[in-house]
Amino acid sequence: MHGFHGQLLHIDLTSGKSSWREIEESRLRAYLGGIGLGTSLLYEYAPPGVDPFAPENPLIFASAPLVGTGLTTTAKFAVVTKSPLTGFIADSLSSSHFALELKRIGVDALVITGKAAVPAYILINNDQVEIRNAEALRGKSPNETESTIRAELNLPALRVAAIGQAGENLVRFATISNEGRQAGRGGVGAVMGSKSLKAIALCGAREISVADPAAVDAIANRLRRQSLGSLTDKYRSIGTVANLAVFNRLGTLPTQNFQQSTFDDAEALSGESLTVNNFSRRHGCAACTIQCERLFKALNGEEQRLEYETLFALGPLCGINDPQVVLQAAQLCDLYGLDTISTGGTLSWAMECSEKGLLPEATELRFGAADALLAAIPLIAQRIGVGARLAEGSRRAALALGYGSDYWAMHVKGLELPGYEPRSLKTMALGLAVSPRGACHNRSGAYEADFSGEVDRLKSDSGRGAIVAASEDFAAVLDSMIVCKFLRKCFNDFYLEGAELVSKVTGWDCSSDELKRIGERIHNLKKLFNQREGWRAQDDWLPERLLQETLPTGVAQGVGLSPDELRGMIASYYQARGWDENGLISAKKLEELGLPDA
Repeated sequence: MHGFHGQLLHIDLTSGKSSWREIEESRLRAYLGGIGLGTSLLYEYAPPGVDPFAPENPLIFASAPLVGTGLTTTAKFAVVTKSPLTGFIADSLSSSHFALELKRIGVDALVITGKAAVPAYILINNDQVEIRNAEALRGKSPNETESTIRAELNLPALRVAAIGQAGENLVRFATISNEGRQAGRGGVGAVMGSKSLKAIALCGAREISVADPAAVDAIANRLRRQSLGSLTDKYRSIGTVANLAVFNRLGTLPTQNFQQSTFDDAEALSGESLTVNNFSRRHGCAACTIQCERLFKALNGEEQRLEYETLFALGPLCGINDPQVVLQAAQLCDLYGLDTISTGGTLSWAMECSEKGLLPEATELRFGAADALLAAIPLIAQRIGVGARLAEGSRRAALALGYGSDYWAMHVKGLELPGYEPRSLKTMALGLAVSPRGACHNRSGAYEADFSGEVDRLKSDSGRGAIVAASEDFAAVLDSMIVCKFLRKCFNDFYLEGAELVSKVTGWDCSSDELKRIGERIHNLKKLFNQREGWRAQDDWLPERLLQETLPTGVAQGVGLSPDELRGMIASYYQARGWDENGLISAKKLEELGLPDA
């Protein structure tokens, strides 16, 4: 088999046993790898209705056919489980050398179930599996954990993924960290912590074969050249932090818990100002020519990785205008293993509660209160004081607090909103509302239609459903091959060229139509999993604030999004998907896509 190893490794932490299992080629062809393969295995391994923190909930690490082929931006892996934050599917991506090592141990997926009797970490050295005591690693940061394990094992090629204190303490938006990068959204780190699993260490020597090496090399060379051209200038020049100034100018920068869509101090936090004042350095993932990452110098002299979403969530969303405070807050999130978007979203909810007199245990939390922001992050990770409430995420915290505070809890399905203002990006509004993952900017490129001028971003219409469905299927293919989304514009016809790439790697005769159908199948299976776990039509919705309040500032001043507008777009989306009027997948669609009978 080319591009794949054709097997998975299942580790049961309760019994301490591990077993290798063949993955049928038909499954790999139907779902590829990454998010697609992970979703397929989640549907199989997760018992219906399983509690996310139960030992039976599987934690799945999935590789992909392009990993290890030398193709630029392909050193990524997926983590898939049932989310403790949403109760639905959690599918996160991370990157760099851990992804390459996962492929080198000779598996397409690693499935972990059970719970260790004492804190443990897993060591996989080629086909040797060992569960080792991690008591001495309790409380350590992911970076400290990696350094300690590497020193203990003295294996030069070793790569480690680990959780911090947030994962150990089951913070519902805890991350899994590797080399400073995060599998971030949905609380995958909390699931890992619920298994008393501190880290996974990998060391492998298996090579990956491709069906047509010369053709793959030719494609790799072409993509490498294109990745260094004008199509990726934005990412290579300043990085994603460039978005902040652009979004502010367009009136689509969520500020102070989505009360505004512009930030008066945006210039101080802009990517341009950060680059000039904070000694930016380019960096990138393994096997990446774009190098979109920016490392900025913090006051303590350390370099801190900063992306737009982190900058938005710990900056304007919380009313913070000091870039050094944002960098320090980002450092704390990495130190404890916290998703920065959910951290900022939950803290901004708490700040609004405090300003309304609803959080007497945290009166110092206010928009713009830098010291209070920095003090709250460790409390969340350690579940101390108000941090115990906030560790549950904004949805659960609001329901527990009451007083109508759920009105300004800015989430979809429990997942806090990213840095896109739905009222001035109507296609994106629909994409956020219907995403199986919850409020997500990565599993849909709906915002591209808004920003490109393909549609009027300030108005809604019945054509948005088809646009969002197509963008979701496209993202599902990218996330399953795996190809970084920042490379997407380097393809003239992605489905045609992507099918050729899959064919040359695997030896299959893959067509563009087959690749499109794979994307549709993967997305429908995510929805099918959610249906099985209790999804209801009202879960496809946006926070009431966005449907009741118009934008008070900026070029989109006075623009709003009515419930009827959203309802109409959702109906058009269900129709484009071939689902029924209640958003349920029809038997005809299940049969058409070859999905499990529900």
